[in-house]
Amino acid sequence: MEKDRIIKIGWIGLGNIGSVMAGLLLKEGYPIIVHDLRREAGEKLVAAGAQWAATPQEVAEMAETIVTSLPGPPQVQTVMEGEKGVFSGLRAGSTWIEMSTTDTEEVQRLGIIAEQKGASVLEAPVSGGLTLAKAGGITILVGGPKDVFDAQLPVLQTIGAKILHMGPLGSASIVKVISNLLALGHLIMAGEAFMLGKQAGIDMKAFLEGIKASSGNSYTIETEMPLVYNGSYDVGWTMALAIKDLGLTMQLARKHSVPLEIGALIEQIFVRATVQYGRDANSTQAVKLLEDAMNVYLRVPGYEDFR
Repeated sequence: MEKDRIIKIGWIGLGNIGSVMAGLLLKEGYPIIVHDLRREAGEKLVAAGAQWAATPQEVAEMAETIVTSLPGPPQVQTVMEGEKGVFSGLRAGSTWIEMSTTDTEEVQRLGIIAEQKGASVLEAPVSGGLTLAKAGGITILVGGPKDVFDAQLPVLQTIGAKILHMGPLGSASIVKVISNLLALGHLIMAGEAFMLGKQAGIDMKAFLEGIKASSGNSYTIETEMPLVYNGSYDVGWTMALAIKDLGLTMQLARKHSVPLEIGALIEQIFVRATVQYGRDANSTQAVKLLEDAMNVYLRVPGYEDFR
């Protein structure tokens, strides 16, 4: 689908990453209609030229491509099937792109309803975090028919750098939640490893560079440990979202009879961190559990401006 063929893109869900991605499309010249439960979440986009819609139904009635970027399955279900939801206004010939991290079976169920109304469906969860999203460098994992993927590729390429087709609808959700299990596990291990390095007397700036250049490196270490170093923990992703995604992973494991012994431990560590710091705390604060327990903090000068 060429950009000038898109009448309007409707964007529902203006959280940290959703608002950034909608802004990238607007900056590139796409006409955007936006909606969120919080009117204030769309104020900057409206000031920059986006159109506000009062309900998801209005978005669907006006847009050719409707994107949802929401916290999880319950919110998606409400937006799609609720009173004045997307399905109330969804037009034949339009496309729904589900960018939330959601349940495979749920996106397939909702996809059938959308297709029965004559719409095409893609799932397109993102990976890479807020920093990459702002730079247009985020990865987008896509599930759905290949022809629909090809048609919507220009839209997705405006938002992200790596656009990967994972297979039929539901495939991308599986890859995404497993990826998040790995990332959150890396975070817990990194907190323990960095604390060990500090207590062993290693210069922590040198320690980070050494790990980054070694086989123990990961994207999580490169992008999240500096946020621990500066004490902000400001990854732009909450404990509640981490718990939700870990829950989806464990649900998937039970369905396929795969024992995730370490995965279950990671989930419980994040449950404890959520109890300690609250659902809205940054997920990176899971490292703070060990810091608080030891009364030793991984602070290093020189990382104050890292975002």
